[in-house]
Amino acid sequence: MLYGAQPARRRDAQRNRTAILRAASEAMTGPGTVIGMPEIARRAGIGQATLYRHFPDRLALAGAVIGYQIDRLERCVAAGAGQPATFRLAVDEILRTQIAMRPLVTLSRRLDAAARARHLRRIIAVLAEPLRSAQEHGRVRADLVPGDLVLLLSMVEGVVAGAADPAAAVAAAGRSIDLALDGVFRPASSGSEQAVHVGKLR
Repeated sequence: MLYGAQPARRRDAQRNRTAILRAASEAMTGPGTVIGMPEIARRAGIGQATLYRHFPDRLALAGAVIGYQIDRLERCVAAGAGQPATFRLAVDEILRTQIAMRPLVTLSRRLDAAARARHLRRIIAVLAEPLRSAQEHGRVRADLVPGDLVLLLSMVEGVVAGAADPAAAVAAAGRSIDLALDGVFRPASSGSEQAVHVGKLR
């Protein structure tokens, strides 16, 4: 037996998984329906059998894409650690990603309750420290708790899902985000909110 064979297979599997998640993220972005699994395999540059070995169906893939987006959020928040502007930029990006990834939002509703709750807990955990920092600097209302963020996410999800016309959904959700964030955040006393650039999640 070649001792290097198993690590090489693991590297190949990880490379394929990453390619799938990137292709699926692209396929789940936009106003239309989710692109089929064969097209996702083609975009990822792999065979359909390889895709189905990793993810047996679209729901399994959707759950993994959500996790992939949260992983990216974690890295972005870590890059802006300790800076009070990070919280607003991260929340704004999450909410606007909900708008952009309408097909993923649609699929996420079909996930079981335990999976949805698990993803929400991860998001709240990622934002807990940036929220504390923003509150310490007077950027965010003091009574906001991490669990309140679920209300923001649910509100935008409802607006996106409830609009039949994609353009109307984007406009309505964007307005909802602006109104919601205005109620949560206070004007910065100094500096600029754009001092920290949280990377795009998509």
